[in-house]
Amino acid sequence: MTTPATPKKSSPFHQYAIYSNLAFEMGAVIALGVFGGIKLDKVLNTSPLFTIVCALAGIALSMYLIFRTLTKPTKKSKDEQKNTH
Repeated sequence: MTTPATPKKSSPFHQYAIYSNLAFEMGAVIALGVFGGIKLDKVLNTSPLFTIVCALAGIALSMYLIFRTLTKPTKKSKDEQKNTH
């Protein structure tokens, strides 16, 4: 009995999965920031203040997460660096 082939991490499908995960992650972080800001505004009666602040914080956090994901070295690049030194 043969085992099914596992997709390589450098396959196009894996790259699409990474980038679509980034899109969902970015949307979720920003949505949570806006939702939290709306709830804080209702509790503290400060209409748009916390919605704007939390939305901007969500945007900043999502940009950081994107930067961290895109600059994270892959296993292939780590192996290439070991072979060159």
